[in-house]
Amino acid sequence: MTSKILVVDDEESIVKLVSFNLNKEGFQTVAAGDGNEAWEKIQQEKPDLIVLDVMLPGMDGLTLCRLMRKEGLTTPILMLTARDEEIDKVLGLEMGADDYLTKPFSPRELVARVRAILRRTGEREREGEEHLEFGELEVFPARYEVRLAGETVALTPKEFELLLLLCRSAGLVLSREYILQKLWGYDFYGDARVVDVHISHLREKLEQDPAHPRYIKTVRGVGYKFQSPIQGNRGIENCTG
Repeated sequence: MTSKILVVDDEESIVKLVSFNLNKEGFQTVAAGDGNEAWEKIQQEKPDLIVLDVMLPGMDGLTLCRLMRKEGLTTPILMLTARDEEIDKVLGLEMGADDYLTKPFSPRELVARVRAILRRTGEREREGEEHLEFGELEVFPARYEVRLAGETVALTPKEFELLLLLCRSAGLVLSREYILQKLWGYDFYGDARVVDVHISHLREKLEQDPAHPRYIKTVRGVGYKFQSPIQGNRGIENCTG
């Protein structure tokens, strides 16, 4: 089935460039020129992925991204920003974006990132009814569902992928570089801050005290380690919150 991509940008030349290259690769595209129109298209068209510009008239991209996540929409978002500044990237990730590209960008790189995001989404949907349980925390990959003490936890797609990677590697220390490679794929040009932002979000949603996490431990100078609380504190002498 052909994936439907919503392209949101107020620059007609960008919309044409992105749409042309995606169509050439077999994707179906729909377009919107501002945030309000995009919100309508999201509800009407039910896209599989959204290419979303940060700077938009009316409702900007960050606000739209935050609205989607608040409404429980987990559609993957590839955010476009005209400024190569860390704060723009971090804000987009904090609002729930899955990946970002800085303008000007290579159409080839954009298509590669779209494919990588959709591939990960498809792999997750094809998984069987796997059930991971760590004390009060339960993860259901096929249903894209996380429960904590019986209550459903709302995660963005990227937060879910990160948690699943950590859970399936429980007890192992994963470096930031490894996490970047596994979750952002191919030649991701981001930095460790991307991983740190998502780890922080997971802790806020899963930990009773994010400053002293039970599940996701920081291993100084290396990366992160997932640990089930029922395992106690054995073997984490080099870990900190």
